[in-house]
Amino acid sequence: MKTIFSFALILLLGINAVSTQELALVRDNDLFGYINKSGEYAIQPQFEKAASFSGKYAAVMKDKKWGFINTSGEWVIQPEYDRVKEFNSGYAVVAQNDQWRYINAKGETLNTPADDKIYDFDNGVAILRIGEKIGLIDTSGKTILDPKYDEIKGFNNGYAKFKNGETWGLLSKKGEVFIPADYNEIGDFSKNGIWARKGESFGVLINGAFTPISGVDKIWDFTNDSPLTYARSNKKVGFINGKGEWIIQPAYDKARAFNAGFAPVYDGKKWGYINEKGEKLGDFAYADAEVFSDTGLAPVKEKKLWGFIDKSGKLVIPMEYDISIGMLGFLQSGSEKGFQNGLARVKKNKEWGFINESGQVVGKWHQNAEAFVDTSK
Repeated sequence: MKTIFSFALILLLGINAVSTQELALVRDNDLFGYINKSGEYAIQPQFEKAASFSGKYAAVMKDKKWGFINTSGEWVIQPEYDRVKEFNSGYAVVAQNDQWRYINAKGETLNTPADDKIYDFDNGVAILRIGEKIGLIDTSGKTILDPKYDEIKGFNNGYAKFKNGETWGLLSKKGEVFIPADYNEIGDFSKNGIWARKGESFGVLINGAFTPISGVDKIWDFTNDSPLTYARSNKKVGFINGKGEWIIQPAYDKARAFNAGFAPVYDGKKWGYINEKGEKLGDFAYADAEVFSDTGLAPVKEKKLWGFIDKSGKLVIPMEYDISIGMLGFLQSGSEKGFQNGLARVKKNKEWGFINESGQVVGKWHQNAEAFVDTSK
């Protein structure tokens, strides 16, 4: 029985390892390939241009044509397209001879109600434009929302901003109105709160009802990482909760989001950190500061270079890196600053690579590198 259990455990761990494989796009000697989180090549550099993986597939160029490969580097769609976009919800938008269409991983075309201008799928839905109005289709090509709105933004946490005339609301992925288009501006959906602007008043939505906050002239989006977001009043920034109450009074010139219990704030001279009670984490001593990672490390800058502090405020990785967001290759949206799933993308001596939370370089330095992507999705 013990042997059977051990075998089953090994099998389970093996399946889990495969299902959570992460790969990063890198460039060496002007060719693109992919590395794993050990820094080893999973796919050798061999492509003229390439994009990061989007789920199980990545767009790559060979002989000036685009196709798609899997995580083993095998062609799943041969390079025959002039332009491509990334896979999402099982489909990619591709162009051949100036004609755009949707294809699945077998190269099969999805028929949709309109083909003159098509949009990427986003979490199972895509915009359908007929004339000047837009609606939504699903991955079967079926219309789930007849074109009747002026604009629909991308979906965040299951909801998208939509514009009807001059005002905004929120839609579900079923095309149902979640928040009526009654607002001049509206924030992305978050379980912790939604902000909106009605006329000149900024406020929050509580059980669907607009609650203005006196004196506020800007509110930033709530995230799912903290019950607080930052807002501005009389040119100073503080933090409010989902009920529109000031939890940290507006006393700062700039701020960024809370994560792992702390937020970067700027007092006009230096950046530092506060907790959700407004208490300072050590001195304000940095030329710049970014959001803490989930595991508790934050990028901080002194003069021109960046290092990382822990949640006690101690510098644990020396200030010797650049962490600027990169725009590598084709179809790249740029990687997040700081640590993501245990590794940080950094630049040193004009080369890009990854360090772990102990500050050790993983693998080698590259001509360019993008963030790791989970290829199991």
